[in-house]
Amino acid sequence: MFGCIVAGRLVQTDPQQMSETQFVFTLSDADSINHIVIFLTGTTPFPDGLCGAVYFGYPNPDGMAWQYLGYIANDKPSAIFKVAKIKPGEETSNNVFGQLMPGQQKMAQIGISVEPAAQVTQQTPPSSTTPSTVTAFQEFTRKMLESFHNYASSFALTQAQMVPEPNKSFVPLNVLQQWFDNFQRRLAQNPNFWKT
Repeated sequence: MFGCIVAGRLVQTDPQQMSETQFVFTLSDADSINHIVIFLTGTTPFPDGLCGAVYFGYPNPDGMAWQYLGYIANDKPSAIFKVAKIKPGEETSNNVFGQLMPGQQKMAQIGISVEPAAQVTQQTPPSSTTPSTVTAFQEFTRKMLESFHNYASSFALTQAQMVPEPNKSFVPLNVLQQWFDNFQRRLAQNPNFWKT
């Protein structure tokens, strides 16, 4: 009924059934998980009025810390969640899956709980786990620009520190900052602007 994809890994379609309404995917190497896709496989739809609340379980010294991510439903059969910012100890008060695997400190879990849609759709996931709307290309470009900006800025000198060298060209740091701001603005407006 459910499928799970961790970015860069094979698809999982065999969750462990914890109860009639609770399913768990176990994910190895919890520290390397950034994005997770949860989806309906299409074999069995949810019964009318029900959907799947999706939780992320991150290991901490006391067991699993569970955090609500969002939901999937017949009319929303898949969702992508960014979980890179979830840290141990940021559990929700609604610890619906308990401490399933307290001995495995490097294993994360995805829990799916089949619940009434009216109840699940009222829950609000933390802002750090909202579905990602930034494409991988946009994220890479932004990180590359920030890295270049930080690298070039590390060589900044004041005019008093500069030694005259007629064979070298210098670019004022404010020009680099202006280019950086303009590029980010254009990328936000149209991620494909550079193709024209």
